[in-house]
Amino acid sequence: MNTKEHIDIEIRLIQERMQHYFHRHWKLFLAEGIIFILLGFCAIVVPRFFSVAVVIFLGWLILFGGIVHISRALLFSGMPGFGLWLFIGILQAVLGYLFIVRPASGILTLTMLITLYFALEGIAKISLAFRMRPLPSWRMILFNGITGLAFALIVVIAWPETSQWLLGLFLGINMLFLGAALAKIGLHHKVSY
Repeated sequence: MNTKEHIDIEIRLIQERMQHYFHRHWKLFLAEGIIFILLGFCAIVVPRFFSVAVVIFLGWLILFGGIVHISRALLFSGMPGFGLWLFIGILQAVLGYLFIVRPASGILTLTMLITLYFALEGIAKISLAFRMRPLPSWRMILFNGITGLAFALIVVIAWPETSQWLLGLFLGINMLFLGAALAKIGLHHKVSY
């Protein structure tokens, strides 16, 4: 057996295990998707009021999303992609914490942190999507990762003039796409009883 065949077999085994988790826990993926969709809508509603209060509010949204990711990752530690799911959750939790404890340090500084978050999360999601391929909805995770990278680039290009309202909008859109991807995974793998 050559190396390519061995890699193909390993990828198929990972995909089968991931498929098993999706089928077994579709309700959790659906619920998480709905939570992220709601969080995304909340973040989109407040971008023009971007101030210290909104920075703290967004910090709590991100922290809660990170806790949800971390909780699910730890609950399903044997699931393929565990490290990436955990990484995304830790990244969200750390960024949320920084928003909450340091809101006065300046919106521009936090804008650069969220830009880094979008870039790192985008890379992690793109990597996860290719691990999921060709399972259903892998393209949604890929698209979500690409949008995260695009958001990071737009924030850097528009620096600093539009950073006040872009953050809330981009964070909301990013969470909506993630929520849609997770909800689609959950609905696709819904088990009939």
